[in-house]
Amino acid sequence: MATYPSYPNAFPHAQPGAGAPGPGTLRHPRWWERKAVHAWALVSLLALSGLVILALVREQTGTKGFLVGICLAVLPVPLLIAAFRWLDRVAPGPWRNLLFSFAWGACAAALIAIVANSFATHWIATNSADPANADTLGATVIAPIVEESAKACAVLLIFLFRRRDFTGIVDGMVIAGVTATGFAFTENILYLGNAFGTDQLNSGTGIASVTAATFFVRIVMSPFAHPLFTVFTGIGFGVAAWTAPDRGPVRRVFLPLAGLLLAMGMHATWNGSSAFGRFGFFGVYALFMMPAFGLVTWLAIGTRQRELRTVRSELPAYAAAGWVGQDEPFALGSMRARRLAREFAQHHGGKETARVVAQYQQHATSLALLRHRGRRGRAGADYVVRERKLLDELWARRDAARPALAYASRATAPPVLWVPPMYAGPVYAGPAAPFPAHSAHNPYRY
Repeated sequence: MATYPSYPNAFPHAQPGAGAPGPGTLRHPRWWERKAVHAWALVSLLALSGLVILALVREQTGTKGFLVGICLAVLPVPLLIAAFRWLDRVAPGPWRNLLFSFAWGACAAALIAIVANSFATHWIATNSADPANADTLGATVIAPIVEESAKACAVLLIFLFRRRDFTGIVDGMVIAGVTATGFAFTENILYLGNAFGTDQLNSGTGIASVTAATFFVRIVMSPFAHPLFTVFTGIGFGVAAWTAPDRGPVRRVFLPLAGLLLAMGMHATWNGSSAFGRFGFFGVYALFMMPAFGLVTWLAIGTRQRELRTVRSELPAYAAAGWVGQDEPFALGSMRARRLAREFAQHHGGKETARVVAQYQQHATSLALLRHRGRRGRAGADYVVRERKLLDELWARRDAARPALAYASRATAPPVLWVPPMYAGPVYAGPAAPFPAHSAHNPYRY
């Protein structure tokens, strides 16, 4: 799949105008077809949803409850976002996708859930022979269907319109988890704000207060609940993205739907835990939630390690052609070596050089994953164009990145035994020492 000549001296750029369509073939997009218009429409929709959801939550909780709810609900958000960003460190997606996902979960999905759940619960109460069970039925049946469907819309939109950024299971898990984190943030504001209002009416304070109990259950014990449910939807979309196009549309539709149904089932089991008796919540938490959390964590870490192995196995083809250094496949396939390369670059060349090295690592990883998909017929018709663009990005940053990656490769390489010509015994050759700051061999010397 390496389609370029060995050991290139310069990257061949296309001449201006080469291959351009002839006169009369270009059509300027109409105003409603422009990407900027689509972006502004989406931002406006999310902003409007955010204003409406804030007004609804404040109306239900009161101003004091709303402020208390925000202060408490925001606590797990940075930890959850950092966890999903850590998972995505091998081939990080753009921040705009994460911002959209969080905003969709916190604003649009939460608004859909509040309106739909309220309407459905009211309809059941007024049309059922047993209105007392309306809340239970709403929590165990209606809420899981509505909420998981609303959160899945964000994953579907990125899957359809940001297809280049959605290439596998890790991308699906990250997008779904961040969306659910935003949803849980808004929902926690509502629950904690209502709990605070109840304590004000009943003069509840301290550990025995409803606010403290709600905080312990939702923030301390189960901040990962909503992300855990929706991650299964993301896994379904991720497997569909990883599946070859020739497998047919049925499989690519069935996999996301299966993930969504599994997310709904887990959500319903969690919401219905209170119906299992006095200790039903703790039983479901210990026997159901924690094993599921462990399984997802194992799958996430294993998938990330598989991506690193893909980098180590695919980049040697480009190393043989001279586009990357001979020692770079090993260094780019190790998170420790990547970190050492950035630290080396920052120590000897400053923050700007470290940023360039980080960009080089990201482009090289994207190139390896693209080649891996291309060899399996999953890269799309623009594979060659994307490969060429990534090689261009690497070539532009090679002078800054190659010395740092060469050092990181030597520093993390396993020790070897070698025999010098004049000595018969084995000699230990350990990891390489860093370049002195002012050494003649230091490529970043001032």
